[in-house]
Amino acid sequence: MNMNWFNRDIITIENFSREELEHLFNIADKYMNIKFKDSLKGKIIANLFLEPSTRTRVSFEVAAKRLGAEVVNVTGEYASIKKGESLYDTLKMLDSYCDLIIIRSPIEGSAQFAADICEHPVINAGDGTLNHPTQAMIDLYTIKNTFNRLDKLNIGVYGDLKYGRAVVSFILAISKYDNKIYAISPEQLKIRNEIKDELLNKGVKIEEFTNLEHVISELDVLYVTRLQKERFVDLAEYERVRGSYKLDLKSLEKSKPNMIVMHPLPRVEELTYELDSTSKQAYFRQAKFGIPLRMAILSLIFGVEV
Repeated sequence: MNMNWFNRDIITIENFSREELEHLFNIADKYMNIKFKDSLKGKIIANLFLEPSTRTRVSFEVAAKRLGAEVVNVTGEYASIKKGESLYDTLKMLDSYCDLIIIRSPIEGSAQFAADICEHPVINAGDGTLNHPTQAMIDLYTIKNTFNRLDKLNIGVYGDLKYGRAVVSFILAISKYDNKIYAISPEQLKIRNEIKDELLNKGVKIEEFTNLEHVISELDVLYVTRLQKERFVDLAEYERVRGSYKLDLKSLEKSKPNMIVMHPLPRVEELTYELDSTSKQAYFRQAKFGIPLRMAILSLIFGVEV
């Protein structure tokens, strides 16, 4: 059963139902034990990354190669966009060369623009401050793998909730399920009003706090995100909030024994290294799940059997 995944664009997590996500997770489970398969042999995938990336770009490349596909990497530093070529022309060329395009861009709406003009499927690997759908899928998969469910959990999101696209996508994703959501951030980094309005229209309640200590004992999941320096229009604003939040062992003293700490990475100053060796650390597992999850995504889009 393909569940409408075949030849599909992935632009926003909001376009996917719980049933479609569950199907994806079932396929990802199979890829946990399948390291290599030649089901995509002969396919060519374009990685068009106009912003820096480690985990997303590399995990997509590894996932594609483990399935037998070839990958063409086009980065902003070396793309002809640097010479003045339009994004439209770049996309049209890649669409004529490749069977699927994965795009990351600092401009919101660029992935949808790519999907509108390209014949082949497009996957949004992050655009602007709003969408990072495959990261959200990985995040949900991590929680499901840990708790064997995605409902009836207390979920905390902590940090830069204003500019962080990974955490915004995660909030939109986890709100598809019956959970209590706590948004914890400095006053200047609260969730943008349009996101809160969207959640409100869906009947999703989200409680806002400025102090993690007030809610840490209630949480099953704490999703931390870094301060998004590159998205601040005013660097003076960035300097004012820099260092305003940090998670360390002391922060977790009152947390539940089985609570997990997630982070889409990279981390900067907001997550101390002393947490890495604790049982609450889930962010490296989260990153590792990027391979089987993205293998599942590519398989479903190309309509191949596992």
